Amino acid sequence: MKLTILGCYSATPRTITNPTSQVLTINNHLFLIDCGEGTQVQLRKHKIKFFRIKHIFISHLHGDHVYGLVGLISTFKMLKRETPLHVYGPKGIKEMITVQLKLSNSWTDYPLHFHELENDKSELIFEDEKVSVKTIPLQHRIYCNGFLFTEKPKDRNLNLGVVLNYGIDVAYYNSIKKGKDYTLDSGKIIPNTELTFEPEPAKSYAFCSDTKYDEEKIPLISNTTVLYHESTFLESHEHLCDFTGHSTAKQAATIAKKAQVHNLILGHYSTRYGSITAFKEEAVTIFENTELAEDGKVFEWE
Repeated sequence: MKLTILGCYSATPRTITNPTSQVLTINNHLFLIDCGEGTQVQLRKHKIKFFRIKHIFISHLHGDHVYGLVGLISTFKMLKRETPLHVYGPKGIKEMITVQLKLSNSWTDYPLHFHELENDKSELIFEDEKVSVKTIPLQHRIYCNGFLFTEKPKDRNLNLGVVLNYGIDVAYYNSIKKGKDYTLDSGKIIPNTELTFEPEPAKSYAFCSDTKYDEEKIPLISNTTVLYHESTFLESHEHLCDFTGHSTAKQAATIAKKAQVHNLILGHYSTRYGSITAFKEEAVTIFENTELAEDGKVFEWE
């Protein structure tokens, strides 16, 4: 699982920072999460093959999370894209994009599918044989969702030495990797635990931006491999959190600790601060395994 941060700052873009956007590579999928201004430039800058992007997930309709989307969709048209593109986002996103395409006479030549969300409960919005994606309802000033990406359980790994010792035909390998026992010609049953090793644990990634402190989402993100949680403010500006619908670094760390996630990544920093180092300094007092998102930074988990 690999996460590329394209932008991780709040509010307006700057020459040195970018608003929210990131690419998650998980089980051979390339998912784009949020699409602030400059996203397609960042995709090119970091040499991401964005034609592989088939699914885009938009948390909410504030500009720093969505204003780059129509440009990316238009670029796909100019580059003669043929592959369908699926966009998941709040109700209204279809109108927001199609009005711009209409007025600029930029209708796509490829299938463009909008999946509009309005449920205030977690729901499954994408699933195939490799990955599932569920919404994480967030508490912001407007309707907003985070997203939970979860790998499907992997096949067990063959203990090839044992399998060969029993002379098992290759035709049975797939069923054994799926967890089935094997019966010898003599009638003896060889348990699957003898023929295989435990698979790698399935990985998961929870994206939570933007939101004020809210413990209701904890059961949804419990024990995830990685949690990305907004940390717009330091403790000195905690009084702004409820009004703006945002969190502090310590509040994000508290959520991570209570949810017992394995890793926490902070992001969505207010541009009022000259340095982001203090965000980690405050968070690690509560949750040690904390990292800072930075534009262009890549995280990988084996």
